[in-house]
Amino acid sequence: MHMSEQKTVQQLQNEVDEYISQFKEGYFSPLAMMARLTEEMGELAREINHYYGEKPKKTTETEKTIEEEIGDVLFVTICLANSLGIDLQSAHDRVMHKFATRDKNRWTRKEGEDQNGKEN
Repeated sequence: MHMSEQKTVQQLQNEVDEYISQFKEGYFSPLAMMARLTEEMGELAREINHYYGEKPKKTTETEKTIEEEIGDVLFVTICLANSLGIDLQSAHDRVMHKFATRDKNRWTRKEGEDQNGKEN
């Protein structure tokens, strides 16, 4: 698989929106997408369990990759965010702010690194 150019989160959201916009049905309802996200998470869990857990696949099961399953989870997450008018970069920034403030001393830092992972 070849690497394409780097994309911003906004570009990812726009790309998904352009794809979905070509269909009359548009986005599924939030509840339907939540069910789909749960389904995709189950498929990701199955792949993780196959590669790292104690439950190998049956020989009749098709081989999928963890990367593919994470891609499916990301796609449905973007669909859900788009349908609700949520900017994922803003959502990400809010979470990172929370980690940098409320949770800044929650975990043990590596020796010689500050809260941004930079050496001090």
